[in-house]
Amino acid sequence: MGKITVAMYLTLDGVFEAPAWTMPYWDDQLSDYQDKAQQEADALLLGRTTYEEFAAAWPGSRDEGAKYMNEIKKCVPTATLHEPAWQAQLPNGNIEQEIRSLRERHSLLVYGSGQLVRALMGWGLVDEYRQMVFPVITGQGRRLFDGEVQPCAFRKADSAVTPKGVVLTTYRR
Repeated sequence: MGKITVAMYLTLDGVFEAPAWTMPYWDDQLSDYQDKAQQEADALLLGRTTYEEFAAAWPGSRDEGAKYMNEIKKCVPTATLHEPAWQAQLPNGNIEQEIRSLRERHSLLVYGSGQLVRALMGWGLVDEYRQMVFPVITGQGRRLFDGEVQPCAFRKADSAVTPKGVVLTTYRR
């Protein structure tokens, strides 16, 4: 059986939207933390907006992560994307059941995709959170845990602080 891992960049005030604020804090330790999550994943599970942003950025990128991002399988559970331009599988039918089925066969990694993450949380399908909390307060933007969230418990599996002050914490069910 696989798992669903959510990798999320967050500010101190809980914002995940438009993470350009991450760039000054990037270093080898943060990169290694992300690489580990990618190595454990068989496929990406992305919301439509995140998918479209990635599809606009990664295919022509010369970044060292481009090969991984361009070759890994992608699933985009949405009814509003009809012709994916960047190698994605679209679900047919019941999205929750399709994600459950994918999770049985694959280890899935979710980046961004706040609406999708909240749906996964509601369905009890998040097995692991990899949170990267940056020492930034934006004061505005979408927050990951805004709105109705079902209470659930996770245990800390790992944590570290990068030299630039980013708190890296992995929580598992």
